[in-house]
Amino acid sequence: MTTEQEPQVLVGGVGAVAPRSDAHDKVSGAAGYAGDLVPDDALFAKIVFSNEPHARMVSMNTTAAEAAGGVIAVLTSADVPVNEYGLTMFDQPVMIGLEHSGRSVVDPTISRWEADKVAVIVAETPSQAAAAAELLEIEWEQLPVVADIEEARTDTVLVHEEAGTNTYYELRIRKGDMGQGWRDADVIVEGTYELPYQEHAYLQVEAATSWVDHDGRVTVETGGQWAWEDQQQIAHALDLPDHQVRVIYAAIGGAFGGKEDMTLQIVMALAAQRVHELGLARPVHCRWSREESIVGHHKRHRATIHAKLGATTDGTITAVEAEVLLDAGAYNYTSNKVLGNAHLSVAGAYEVPNASIDSRAIYTTTVPGGAFRGFGGPQGAFVAETQMNKLAQALGMDPVELRRRNVLREGSEGITQAIMPDGVTLPQVLERCADEAHMGGPLFPAEPFNPIATLPASPTSVRRGRGFASGYKNVGFSFGFPERCEAEVRLHGDDEDDKPTSADIFHGGAEVGQGAHQAFRQMTAEATGVPLDRVRGHFSDTATTGDSGSVSASRMTFMAGNSIRGAAEEAEKAWRDGARPAIGRFRYTPPPTESLDPETGVGQPNFSYGYMAQAVEVSVDVETGHIRVDRVTSAHDVGRAINPQLVVGQIEGAVVQAHGYVLSENLIVTDGRIRNPRLSSYLIPGIGDIPAHVESVILELADPQGPWGARGMAEMPYITYAPAVIAAVHDATGVWFDEFPLTPSRVLAALRG
Repeated sequence: MTTEQEPQVLVGGVGAVAPRSDAHDKVSGAAGYAGDLVPDDALFAKIVFSNEPHARMVSMNTTAAEAAGGVIAVLTSADVPVNEYGLTMFDQPVMIGLEHSGRSVVDPTISRWEADKVAVIVAETPSQAAAAAELLEIEWEQLPVVADIEEARTDTVLVHEEAGTNTYYELRIRKGDMGQGWRDADVIVEGTYELPYQEHAYLQVEAATSWVDHDGRVTVETGGQWAWEDQQQIAHALDLPDHQVRVIYAAIGGAFGGKEDMTLQIVMALAAQRVHELGLARPVHCRWSREESIVGHHKRHRATIHAKLGATTDGTITAVEAEVLLDAGAYNYTSNKVLGNAHLSVAGAYEVPNASIDSRAIYTTTVPGGAFRGFGGPQGAFVAETQMNKLAQALGMDPVELRRRNVLREGSEGITQAIMPDGVTLPQVLERCADEAHMGGPLFPAEPFNPIATLPASPTSVRRGRGFASGYKNVGFSFGFPERCEAEVRLHGDDEDDKPTSADIFHGGAEVGQGAHQAFRQMTAEATGVPLDRVRGHFSDTATTGDSGSVSASRMTFMAGNSIRGAAEEAEKAWRDGARPAIGRFRYTPPPTESLDPETGVGQPNFSYGYMAQAVEVSVDVETGHIRVDRVTSAHDVGRAINPQLVVGQIEGAVVQAHGYVLSENLIVTDGRIRNPRLSSYLIPGIGDIPAHVESVILELADPQGPWGARGMAEMPYITYAPAVIAAVHDATGVWFDEFPLTPSRVLAALRG
């Protein structure tokens, strides 16, 4: 790791390389994940999927299932008070069925996705619940499958009749004079890019335990990214006041956006409520298999993007034109928000005088797209940065120099005609990455191909190359969403103590593997002056913690830190007034953002950004098509590293996840069905596949609004990796790839072609 300045190691506060408090339990196996927390007297639930990409339910007979051995209850759509949900749009039924309350915007008789739920079976054992599921008798009327974007755009078959069109959400940018922009261009590059699905493949599959507690609250213990949103979604579907629903997060084995939307939360709450109504004071547990998980939750969106870029001979950008077509799948999930990020990033992190961008989210009868690390940024940045690298080639210009001449900087006007928020540091990040990667100099020495991981390469068949990419990503929610984050700090000590001797932090933010709870405790220690080992954390429980907002959008360190600082200040006031314990509560609200004008795209979409640049060196075996990444230089301005070791972990983790996206992870979806829902055929990187060396370069150039200057960075190392790899492969072979993953067969076919 290299840093702009070596962080001062404090006694557990901001900047300290302090061990994670949950590290021992996680490496020893003692951590309590939702799938491990099975009460002794638990009943077990089986969630039954429709297994129909597009069909109307004609009849369902549950008699045989209800009579099966060990079955306690069979729940269907008739049991759901309000049969609809959705994080940003209520466009999805909780369960598909014929009997329903009628309080649903969307027709609940139609399955639009093979993982739509049709029943929940509660039984004494998992095997009894699974056996009863086989006894359900369901008759379907088959409807035409709308398998891809091209077919969906014709509107010949509507996925959602209530929407009136499959192209249900659109954004526009109209900036400057496009005619003049093209007239000024000496060179134009143009391309159509295909972006693939990606599976989250987190360590812990979906699991939950639910019960009705002593206060009559429907309680769900699970893993997610926003406990308060889970609570509200459950309460809406069950037609309960929010306070009658409690959500608790157990240890979470990764999320990456995949646990932002609902999977088990609502149906497990419903199961607990119905079991309680039967007079049984027993919890209900459900744990999906890996196959159920891959089939049953959303993916990174596949997309088709056409782009055109013009520049003068000296490399000055004159115009950008793009059409972004995002496959939302069967339901919106967060597609409208993901589309917004792709819409902003497809022009790149550059000063663009003239732009015309149209972005559309489109329903199909396939697996829904939703939140995934980068949230639309990887799709947009892949196109923007590949276009820039192609432009550099066309101009005969160094790709770093091309970026220097166009990059956003302090005071720049962004693509939405708003001045960038203060703290634009991309020029510094760009230069630091280029220096650390020795851009313009010889490649670093590469190790021989690993004969265990790959076929041994003939020395004459290996070609080496280097690629570069840079970019930006919003920190926090966008487009006018009401951002907020709450914290409570309690200070303890005796009346005669001048300073508190211990502290408690109550915060709703989820720990999804990134070290958030460790960072919360370190920021509390810094804000209160209490040693870290005397700071106790209480997290992710709607009964005891405030609304943190989602652990997404690279926002949690920024938002939580500001809320913790505010709560600590309030607690210190109470301490000075003699309160013991001294309690401080604070709700942080950042500067407002704006929705974009529907015709021009004008507006201020974000209040803060993070900035990154990456250089990648590869070796390509032109006889087999195998690619090895030899070295990654990943440079990031994090504002202030709350815990530098955790920052490095985020960089390395993001690089490995992006490595799978661009090189090996090939989710096969045909006729609306996932054909490889197992890790034996969906290939995430193994230890022999990951980059041989990752150099994490951390700059600490304070964000003016960030707590102690910190800005979010968890998504940033992911976003620019794919275009940097593609550029490196081109440098090695002379071939551009406009789609991926770069599996050996695809690479070999292109090289031979």
